[in-house]
Amino acid sequence: MRQVINFNTKWAFSKEATAVPATMPERWYWVTLPHTWNDIDGQDGCNDLYRGTAYYAKTLSKVDLPKADQYYLEFNGANSSANVYVNGKKVASHDGGYSTWRVNITEELQDENLIVVECDNAPNDRVYPQMADFTFYGGLYRNVNIIAVNNSHFDLDYYGGPGIKVTPTIDGPDAKVEVEVYVTNENPSQSLVYLLKDKEGNVVAKAQTTVSEKKAVMEIKNVHLWHGRKDPYLYTAEVALVDGEEAVDAVSARFGCRTFKIDPENGFILNGEEYPLRGVSRHQDRWGIGNALLPEHHKEDMDLICEVGATTIRLAHYQHDQYFYDLCDERGMVVWAEIPYISNHMPTGRENTISQMKELITQNYNHPSIVVWGLSNEISMQGSSEDLLENHRILNDMVHEMDQTRLTTMAIVSMCPMDDPYVQIPDTVSWNHYFGWYGGDTSMNGPWFDKFHATYPNLPVGCSEYGCEALNWHNSNPEQGDYSEEYQAYYHEELIKQLFTRKYLWATHVWNMFDFGADSRNEGGENGQNHKGLVTFDRKYKKDSFYAYKAWLSDDPFVHLCGKRYVDRVEDVTKVTVYSNLPEVELFANGKSLGKKTAEDHFFYFEVPNVGETTLTAVAGDFKDKGQIRKVEKFNEDYRMKEKGAILNWFDITMPEGYFSLNDKLSDIMANEQGRAFFMGVMGKLMPGKMADQAAGNGGAMMQMLGSFTVVRMVGLMGAAGLKMTKEELLAINAELNKINK
Repeated sequence: MRQVINFNTKWAFSKEATAVPATMPERWYWVTLPHTWNDIDGQDGCNDLYRGTAYYAKTLSKVDLPKADQYYLEFNGANSSANVYVNGKKVASHDGGYSTWRVNITEELQDENLIVVECDNAPNDRVYPQMADFTFYGGLYRNVNIIAVNNSHFDLDYYGGPGIKVTPTIDGPDAKVEVEVYVTNENPSQSLVYLLKDKEGNVVAKAQTTVSEKKAVMEIKNVHLWHGRKDPYLYTAEVALVDGEEAVDAVSARFGCRTFKIDPENGFILNGEEYPLRGVSRHQDRWGIGNALLPEHHKEDMDLICEVGATTIRLAHYQHDQYFYDLCDERGMVVWAEIPYISNHMPTGRENTISQMKELITQNYNHPSIVVWGLSNEISMQGSSEDLLENHRILNDMVHEMDQTRLTTMAIVSMCPMDDPYVQIPDTVSWNHYFGWYGGDTSMNGPWFDKFHATYPNLPVGCSEYGCEALNWHNSNPEQGDYSEEYQAYYHEELIKQLFTRKYLWATHVWNMFDFGADSRNEGGENGQNHKGLVTFDRKYKKDSFYAYKAWLSDDPFVHLCGKRYVDRVEDVTKVTVYSNLPEVELFANGKSLGKKTAEDHFFYFEVPNVGETTLTAVAGDFKDKGQIRKVEKFNEDYRMKEKGAILNWFDITMPEGYFSLNDKLSDIMANEQGRAFFMGVMGKLMPGKMADQAAGNGGAMMQMLGSFTVVRMVGLMGAAGLKMTKEELLAINAELNKINK
């Protein structure tokens, strides 16, 4: 029988080494896996993280291994490319930092062995991702195992898969379950014994075949369906490879029995019932840890996602840890799983998109939580090409060939034209829209989807990303771009009302559940992060917007008083917001009732006299939440955003009366003939041709979105995409704008 031995402890590590060592190094650092070398420099901003080669080395005595015929090294995540050496000989290479892969080391093992893994997250033109708004943490950041097996064993070589494939089909009240296995080095005398067990471990079906058949179809009477958050019931399939009376290997997989449909008018249908998919996207990394997560980190993430009431998770933008997919199965999350084919199409990267997709599907086929495979994310950012279209058609056809039970989808960048031919390739589509944050205003979101739905009524459409950033900045009159918690709360209130009331949207995913590392970002006052999360990077603070979603999505009664971090206020009467999923809220100021309110949208607004120090208490049913406000004469500057390392300060920008400057909105500059000509010249120098054309108009999609940006804010956001400008270049642009009469 196979044995799995954890191989995480006492690895020697070096970023300074320049070659594979011949003996165990003496002066490297000791690390225990999971490990990343970018846990600090990948989260501090300025895009200064180390992207290159690093080495891990570990000794292995064969006597410490269990007796077996063959030994495999299993890597659950090595970012982003890796080479494996055993006793100085290269035995494997792998491209792709987020999947499981294995290498058979049997032939190279001696009594004493040196295992070296060369990891590389340096930029290249063949392995995805290469350009994206998140940190590409290098290292062996998930578990490494040794798997000891008999010569005859369930497959360990094919794209890191589990060697077992379970396909349930619902047939009235019953289910037919096809279990297929893959065997290496089988003997004609061997047989396969199949068992299906319920959640309690009782055998509900069994079968036996010769080893040559490798497939059995069994029936579960009165099947218990997997029904999302309401009832995530799981069965287990177990298969033993038997030789005479002895089982020489065994595999198992949990599975769920369910049907689903994505309807262009009625959204997601689970087991014949409408089941709205309203949820979040998740990046896996954490503050001070990067991607080197432990099981408790994954569990805490799932607990928080369940608390907010989500029914779906988009696992962006890569394959996540198997433990997290298991949690999704157990908790009833409906999942969008995708590969990191993102932002920048590389003609030399096609093979890598294919291999990463094969790994994603092969390794995750048995998870009932997964309903769609994501082909790409914002890949048309620089326009569609014939090579890009062909890459998508190949992926789409391959996915349907590998998995006939699920659908394909992709996340489309906002400025992509609706009629772009690549939009028609997958079974479903979703769009990444940030109207109200990256330009435009919040009111544009719902009508945009209505227009798309009217234009393509038979193509299911969803919203794969929407959100805005918030840190510990505060404002009683929040504005787009101020990074305040109050603006984020307002934004999500508006988006909830627009998106959740449009039944035809097959899924909506907030960007993002958690703040995450993006080392190219220098904005918002805390560099190196994207702060669109409903929860902070360290998972310690739930922003007010978290509770806006909880009010709409969770059945667990609660009340939340917003603005607890916003104590000092200058106005005589201040607005206070309360979120609750209960029908009525009463607010007390220093024990005195300010009245009761009802709200069908779960958002309760109160006008509160601001005199001296006031203790506020929000009451809904049996639930209470408290906070404080304090009257001050001057605005507390600790609440106003201060950016670290900003290229320009406000006093650097000259603003002669009647003339344009960097502080003017793009829409105003573009409405001026001279201003438009100048600005489009600047855009042409900064952006690739097709992006500049889109910005110019051709219908104005991008400019409509960007119109509410000031030039200085747009340039700051472009910096996150690698389009940097110096202070001198910006001041030169400002000087030219100062010559253009409004």
